Amino acid sequence: MKSGYKSDRIKRRKSRLFKNLIILAVILTAIAAVSIISYNVIYSRLHSEYSENALYDNWNLKTTEGFKKTYEISDVLIQKNPLNNTARTFRGYSAFMLAESEPDYNLSKNYLNEAIANLRIALIGCSRETYPQVCYMLGKAYYYRDKAASYNFYADLTVKYLNEALDYGFSAPDIPHLLGLSYDALGETDKSIAALTKALINNETDTLLYDIGRQYFKNKQGMTARQYLARVIHISKNDELIEKSRLLLGQIYINEGEYQSAENEFNSILEKNENSADAHYELGVLYEKLGDYVKARYEWRQCRKIQVNHPGATKKLLEARK
Repeated sequence: MKSGYKSDRIKRRKSRLFKNLIILAVILTAIAAVSIISYNVIYSRLHSEYSENALYDNWNLKTTEGFKKTYEISDVLIQKNPLNNTARTFRGYSAFMLAESEPDYNLSKNYLNEAIANLRIALIGCSRETYPQVCYMLGKAYYYRDKAASYNFYADLTVKYLNEALDYGFSAPDIPHLLGLSYDALGETDKSIAALTKALINNETDTLLYDIGRQYFKNKQGMTARQYLARVIHISKNDELIEKSRLLLGQIYINEGEYQSAENEFNSILEKNENSADAHYELGVLYEKLGDYVKARYEWRQCRKIQVNHPGATKKLLEARK
């Protein structure tokens, strides 16, 4: 009896142990399966987050956050493969867009430098289909690099790459305007006028009208310049642009002997902005033309009170002492 009872107990223990082992095996298998699935999901997400598809997805958001993410992803892809043309292209594109929205001059300059460097590399190995667009973006990057620093070191490269984009059939509404301003920086006034006039066909803006008027003024075509500058004054709500237009108009009137009209333009500026150093300076030039040297010197002194280092007024006052 006792031996039979012990035998049953042993069998029951073995049975429970076996069941527990099965349960443990099932639990361990489940844990392993969950771990593998989780790993695959996480790996897949990380992989897709830093993929070329992710570049397109973030770029197409057309938001600052999207451009920042594109900039970040492209850097990861370039570190993996420095010759990844897609990553280089999007690195350049996103750097340019971030430069446009960056208020800090140094950061904006760095973004533009990076845009130029990456787009130049991208240009070497890009497809025929993307080549003209990369040229366009590179030309724009050079233009804004010059604009940010207020010099014209890259105007020739702006012209080169924008024209290259046009030669390959690419078009964008801002190309004629950018070309016009770049030709101006290179001293090619006729080409500048032609490009700016073409831009005007697409979109009449006060800035564009002023730029065309300024080019005609430089080309000694005062009558034509007057038409564009008068149009700026009529339609613009930008006080600074109106002031610049009146200054040019006043200079044209002086050159054409219409002294009263010139005085009216300069006084119109001072009525709105009594601290316009240039308006005081030009009034001085006008009074000098009329032989009223007392008034002329007074206006130049007023000019220097506002802008101590004004080159024109400083020169005129030094000459007056001789």
